[in-house]
Amino acid sequence: QVQLVESGGGLVQAGGSLRLSCAASRIAFSGNDMGWYRQAPGKQRERVAQITNGGIINYADSVMGRFTISRDNAKNTVYLQMNNLKPDDTAVYLCNLFRRAWPSANYWGQGTQVTVSS
Repeated sequence: QVQLVESGGGLVQAGGSLRLSCAASRIAFSGNDMGWYRQAPGKQRERVAQITNGGIINYADSVMGRFTISRDNAKNTVYLQMNNLKPDDTAVYLCNLFRRAWPSANYWGQGTQVTVSS
């Protein structure tokens, strides 16, 4: 059973920084796309950042210039560096792995809470 385990969430004041990590087990990162999503109460799940197997990176407009996604295939870990956090960034952040190889599949972590106080 594939497992994705996030860590690094917490409570931070506006303008502060956090670094999220997501470690995968029972599946190799290489060959798969990795992403970070977030979900706030009463809102739809939103993709925050994605890094493909080929290293192509995409960010949501709302985090562009503040968040940085990176991956370490040797450690089976993906990171999300979040700087200049805003109260609107408050959400549960979830790690996603999209397996490209057939049969394609999406895997999710359990999420880590990020709360930004004003």
